[in-house]
Amino acid sequence: MIHEHEMPFGAELQADGRVRFRLWAPPHETVHVALDGEARSLPMIPQGDGWQQLVTGEAHAGSCYRFVLPDGLAVPDPASRSQFDDVHGPSVVVDPRAYGWRDAEWSGRPWEEAVIYELHVGTFTPAGTFRAAIERLPHLVALGVTAIEIMPVAAFPGRRNWGYDGVLPFAPANAYGSPDDLKALVDAAHGAGLMVLLDVVYNHFGPEGAYIHAISPQAFTDRHATPWGSAIDARVDVVREFFIHNALYWIEEFRFDGLRLDAVHAIHDDSAEHLLEELAGRVHALAVGRPIHLILENEHNEASRLARKDGRPALYTAQWNDDAHHVLHVAATGEREGYYADYAGDTDLLGRALAEGFAFQGQMMAYRGSPRGEPSATLPPTAFVSFIQNHDQIGNRAFGERLPAIAAPEAVKALAAVYLLLPQIPMLFMGEEWDAAQPFPFFCDFGPALADAVRNGRRDEFARFPAFADPAVRARIPDPLAVETFLAAKLNWDDLNREPHASRFAWYRRILDIRRTEVIPLLRRIGHGGQYAVKGDSAVSVHWAIAGSGTLALDANLSGDACNGFAEAAGRVILSIGDTGTGGTFGPWAVRWSIRDEASLAP
Repeated sequence: MIHEHEMPFGAELQADGRVRFRLWAPPHETVHVALDGEARSLPMIPQGDGWQQLVTGEAHAGSCYRFVLPDGLAVPDPASRSQFDDVHGPSVVVDPRAYGWRDAEWSGRPWEEAVIYELHVGTFTPAGTFRAAIERLPHLVALGVTAIEIMPVAAFPGRRNWGYDGVLPFAPANAYGSPDDLKALVDAAHGAGLMVLLDVVYNHFGPEGAYIHAISPQAFTDRHATPWGSAIDARVDVVREFFIHNALYWIEEFRFDGLRLDAVHAIHDDSAEHLLEELAGRVHALAVGRPIHLILENEHNEASRLARKDGRPALYTAQWNDDAHHVLHVAATGEREGYYADYAGDTDLLGRALAEGFAFQGQMMAYRGSPRGEPSATLPPTAFVSFIQNHDQIGNRAFGERLPAIAAPEAVKALAAVYLLLPQIPMLFMGEEWDAAQPFPFFCDFGPALADAVRNGRRDEFARFPAFADPAVRARIPDPLAVETFLAAKLNWDDLNREPHASRFAWYRRILDIRRTEVIPLLRRIGHGGQYAVKGDSAVSVHWAIAGSGTLALDANLSGDACNGFAEAAGRVILSIGDTGTGGTFGPWAVRWSIRDEASLAP
């Protein structure tokens, strides 16, 4: 079984065995292709509108090549499918037909079945490779996971990176393995019944190795700014096609089941049709016959991008629900610094985030200094991905501490009991299921020109927080460029065989089994947000209507004090932790889920 995506740029093997090289380089009248091992470079032929092309029989699958600009600068292919070494080295001609897929029976899974597991390839296993990750798939299946979400794998500078500094979006980082190794991971996951989602970055290029600035400066605009550098000009047709084809490439050539688009609020587009709309339409048009799930990270909380049509996502399936994380995190930790200040002491936001998706639906957010969000109560809960840990919320902390390191065990357990059974889609962060002790600090491997700026900048960004006002304290923040920082993030799988980790893993398995048997069958019948009532500080009751007459109900006291005023269970109790007592009093960190599903009881 062969899967190949035909691209209008880059190096493409032709039916006759020759290779077509195609590059958009508007400022350059002449561009050459330099093949490694060849004494001469081959001139490309101008095609008009900034395009250069060469079709030659002197290259083949496995050939290394660079493009040579008029000033002599030799650069990798912006559409490289593979790099020989680092992003500064030559690109490699790849034959996408060489991999023989075994997943012929795979037709995807419906979104309501999703239980997502976010992982970073380099720290997920000791070896940190695509092939090594395959060995851990049985663990995920046993846990009850149905989808893995892989942090970005686009080629980045150096040997270690979170992935958000990628500069060659089509080339899997060879620190993790070859393109065929990545295909083997997807193939094996499908064989195990797991969907595979990929995190992609379409809002910027990383700060090192982005030779596209020299090749095609017209790809950028100074009309907008991003926190990471020059904004991509999404009004330019070639630029739009570059990113749209990247999405199509991962879906078609690598058989991914969906994409998570990073920080789309930083994709600025004044076109009549926003890039996000065109991209989603093209993806869905391509993937006829299997469900493809497109997920957003969007600070703007634009519910309109998650609109449904005939009960199905019109464009985007879901959004990471940072609001749900923040309200739960504040309840468990009491933290009030930074953006957490807007969530502290407001239980109404807790109820709204759990019931309706977004906590901020147009209200003023003091931390931002502007209103945030759109009404989301009409969307189904499955339009939101909820979590209590992820790479951002752990790694953006100075020391990369996981939640159990900063919150009481009973609080962490209560939060997990809430989000794992929410009708929103749950997402675990790797190792969460056994309370992994390893942190997940920020790490990278930039060259000397950037090293000090990144190291110092990481520490300076925390200077505004009172806990880090002392320079001596900031000096203890892990050096993101030190290999020890990266190694500290690697999971220790041996902990699974020790207490208390083994018991926590068994507990997570039990909760996800309850989700599989009790909650997932209801999700298609919960068509919109729920209703909530505040019972006390960090204590709420939430009810979701089930079509056909019924209710899914959550009663939760997410505080360290007892709380009164809870009603009797709405129906059959499917989970109760902590002291849910009698007479409407819940003890600290008590959670109860119940179901009244009259339609399922009807003759």
